[in-house]
Amino acid sequence: MLDERKASILRAVVEEYIQTAQPVGSGHVASAPGVSVSSATVRNEMAALETEGFLAQPHTSAGRIPTEKGYRYFVDALTQPSLDRSSAQQVRAFFDRAHGEIEQMLVDTTRLLTGLTDYAAVVVGPPHEVAQVRSVQLVPLAPRVVLFVAVLGNGAVEKRSVELASDIDDAVLAAAAEHLSAQGIGHPLAMLASAPAARTPEAEDIVGRVRAAVNTSSEDGDHVFVSGASRISASFDAVETVRSVLTILEQQLVVVSLLRDVVDRGLNVAIGSETGMQPLADCALVVAPYSIDGEQVGTVGVLGPTRMNYPQALAAVAVVGQRLGHRLSEG
Repeated sequence: MLDERKASILRAVVEEYIQTAQPVGSGHVASAPGVSVSSATVRNEMAALETEGFLAQPHTSAGRIPTEKGYRYFVDALTQPSLDRSSAQQVRAFFDRAHGEIEQMLVDTTRLLTGLTDYAAVVVGPPHEVAQVRSVQLVPLAPRVVLFVAVLGNGAVEKRSVELASDIDDAVLAAAAEHLSAQGIGHPLAMLASAPAARTPEAEDIVGRVRAAVNTSSEDGDHVFVSGASRISASFDAVETVRSVLTILEQQLVVVSLLRDVVDRGLNVAIGSETGMQPLADCALVVAPYSIDGEQVGTVGVLGPTRMNYPQALAAVAVVGQRLGHRLSEG
């Protein structure tokens, strides 16, 4: 645990480095708010912080920069950050007009987070199979093809093309749709995969094919939405670092696993090696889960350099995650 003077000096170094990306000298720190000691004292304390692993000196005559340990101390010492008035109004206005299909809402949410933080944003959507069904339709597309459409309580629309064994009979199709509605509405979509048999063999043939289609949709994996990946290129000088980070963002399974692992460890910020991925050694990830009707179903997050503006990122992710969950719960 750092004493108050060392903590204030470390905070001043981190805040300045976040703003400038340049090593911070003792003269600037001595004039920072909350630091009321001489430059000589600051130099001594910065040397001590370097010895303790909170700061590093990239060049002999240069100032200091924060280490991963220094960032972690800075983040842990933050009080609950809040958005500035303009950003808060932007979030409020966004969710006031956010309606329609869930996929588009989540795409737009990533863009909102990127705009608020200037970092890459990621949203892992809720699994469709756990959302309650609002309506079911079977729409003829061709003599032996129907479109299964389920409107879900979270705003998602699940669609599957279903091939039949024989030409469509309108009465049989209506019976199958009625059966699926009776078994599905008000229940999670996954329940349709175990719906009881329909009354007639003809209707059951259609219902059985819909069951298989629902099972296939539940195996499709998580829906991941990414925005602002190009912002990463402006955050790092090394081309190889940029390439590695962009490659990870293109791999949905890796992104989902990364966010889940951070949340499962009880973290809302993973810095450098804390991400568990070597290509992200120079990155930080800020995450927040969101819930629908009290059940945690997805995650929002931003990925940027370790020198990210943590107060802004934490506030943005927390508020957007909370508002997203409320909007999806309302349907």
